[in-house]
Amino acid sequence: MFVDKVKVYVKAGDGGNGMVAYRREKYVPNGGPAGGDGGKGADVVFVVDEGLRTLMDFRYQRHFKAERGENGRPKNQHGKSREDMTVRVPPGTTVIDEATGKIIADLTEAGQKAVIAHGGRGGRGNSRFATPANPAPEIAENGQPGQEREIVLELKVLADAGLVGFPSVGKSTLLSVVSAAKPKIAEYHFTTLTPNLGVVETDDNRSFVLADLPGLIEGAHSGTGLGHQFLRHIERTRVIVHVIDMSGLEGRDPYEDYLTINEELKEYNLRLTERPQIIVANKMDLPESEDNLERFREQVGDEAEIFPISAVTKKGLDPLLRAVMDKVETTSEFPLYEEEEMEQRVVYKFTKREAPFTITRDDDGAYVIEGHEIETMFKMTNFDREDAVKRFSRKMRHMGIDDALREKGATDGDTVRILSYEFEFVE
Repeated sequence: MFVDKVKVYVKAGDGGNGMVAYRREKYVPNGGPAGGDGGKGADVVFVVDEGLRTLMDFRYQRHFKAERGENGRPKNQHGKSREDMTVRVPPGTTVIDEATGKIIADLTEAGQKAVIAHGGRGGRGNSRFATPANPAPEIAENGQPGQEREIVLELKVLADAGLVGFPSVGKSTLLSVVSAAKPKIAEYHFTTLTPNLGVVETDDNRSFVLADLPGLIEGAHSGTGLGHQFLRHIERTRVIVHVIDMSGLEGRDPYEDYLTINEELKEYNLRLTERPQIIVANKMDLPESEDNLERFREQVGDEAEIFPISAVTKKGLDPLLRAVMDKVETTSEFPLYEEEEMEQRVVYKFTKREAPFTITRDDDGAYVIEGHEIETMFKMTNFDREDAVKRFSRKMRHMGIDDALREKGATDGDTVRILSYEFEFVE
């Protein structure tokens, strides 16, 4: 089964907790702080494995949770940091953050790596908080939470050349006779529902990878039928091999087919119009194909090279394959996906820092404090230790949260909520 799009949850490892401990040595009744730091949590790293060809494995495992760091120990011993969690993906995988829609990584080359979720740093032990005013602090941090996110994986097949065209024009038949691939072939539309890849060897001993892409229909760029799922795979191909049924047996006009498919490619991604394109006039063994080809040549003019073939009788294949190979070799540095071609300039501009927190009023009257910075600080605070609670309160005041609560109308005894934790506002 070919799977080319899947949603996955990843969670990097939390950092290990720091420790509150003191030296206990003979003849040293009041030893200083000796709590070690926690270890770093594991990153979630995606690695390209060229042996994979589909996202099938992700249908059975959609949650990836990395190990948390080891907690700190006495005698200033730091906890162990965890090894990265490695997840293998096929070449051509694009990783997208579902919440923002931004591309996190575009993985195309064997062995290429990308950190998808970063592990949290370890919490500091109490020896880190010793000061002349407080030489024996009862403070230690919890580990920083690891990054977690919902991501979408999209696979776009990597091929040197891709066969495009309307359904039933003979793309699968062509791939089957020029390579060892065995795509499904039948006399009905959309026999091919997933891309098929085959290695093609020319008569002069050169080779390239050819993809048989599912047939397109009018409106594919807007998602009609399975348009987006099909068009996604064309983005990676270096050369477009446009297959046209020159017999006109289904009542379609070859030239209209040619214009329609090119318009769909343009509407989906304008950069596709820059790809080298070779026109294949297929089914030349059928009646009326010669007449249709003559009219087609007049309508197209000199804008593209046309190769008349018959995939069934294997006539005209060698010149076609040599031409495709030549195009592949001369476009080896052609961009495989859309890139912004803008002149880069360094501009120094003052940007106002976003507020580190927001305060809203809940339906039950509680004041709700939200924000990445304050929530992370909350999770890293050990509320079982009085000194840690006091430190958290000082940080809140330093961030201006107390003043902001007063401006919102908070009075003595009102409920304040951070995540699932509630406490009273005290003047």
